[in-house]
Amino acid sequence: MSENDAKHIGRLIREGGRSFSFEFFPPKDEAGEEQLWSAIEALEPYRPTFVSVTYGAGGSTRDKTVKVTERIARETSMVPMAHLTCVGHTVAEIEAILDDYAAAGVRNVMALRGDPSEGPRAPWTPTDGGFTYATELVELVRERGVFDVGVAAFPEGHPSAASLDADAEVLAAKARAGAAFAVTQMFFRASDYFALVERVRDLGVDIPILPGIMPILNLAAIRRQGELIGTSVPEEIVARIQTKAENAAAVRAEGVAIAAELCEELLAGGAPGLHFYTLNRSKATLEIFAKLNLTV
Repeated sequence: MSENDAKHIGRLIREGGRSFSFEFFPPKDEAGEEQLWSAIEALEPYRPTFVSVTYGAGGSTRDKTVKVTERIARETSMVPMAHLTCVGHTVAEIEAILDDYAAAGVRNVMALRGDPSEGPRAPWTPTDGGFTYATELVELVRERGVFDVGVAAFPEGHPSAASLDADAEVLAAKARAGAAFAVTQMFFRASDYFALVERVRDLGVDIPILPGIMPILNLAAIRRQGELIGTSVPEEIVARIQTKAENAAAVRAEGVAIAAELCEELLAGGAPGLHFYTLNRSKATLEIFAKLNLTV
């Protein structure tokens, strides 16, 4: 395997056994920068398959996303994946960003339509000279021949999808356009993940789909985010969290325990790995790893 092939996430997932990966977002200020790199340093020894860096709503963190991803590629041993969205960019601008990534040694891109700056449920308006669908972005990135392309998946369906079957058709189309793997939004029922995988497989598509894991450390915050992206928190989980409501540390511990149980069920059911939404902190992710007795 060549050095570049060794950096391609699709190949790593298909050939390297279980994948474990971490997601970060670009910091807003100097304190956030210190927190981010502290988390990266704490998680690097776990040798993740890859780490990803998100893109703000409306393309608002473009420069910071590029900067953080380039630094990970340059200064760490980890394989970075940069998010790239259609929002607010012309095709020419997207081409320029891809040039920057390629020059920095980044070989993996998460291709997303992206959310309008008003949020994921706001009406979608394409940028003049840009793309309308994530599939178009996937095709452009894949045509470069340099990058592996990741895409988003939605166990409970994208908020704008007409149905779960229609949502699966969109994911299948992205795979046929050249996506090498998918990562799901957060979810809290393993059955939702396995049903998504089954719907996509029934369409003749075998793309690896990594489940996205977000521990519930603050129930109100998770519920607000879930309402935006179409993820529900099951009542049985709400009940478990609420029994600890008077004790923030107990809520946090219960949230970590629930996430670990979900991870166990997913891996036992054949998920190809786990993708952790870290919120630029390492502690909860490492606590889940300890409960699972995982080494990466």
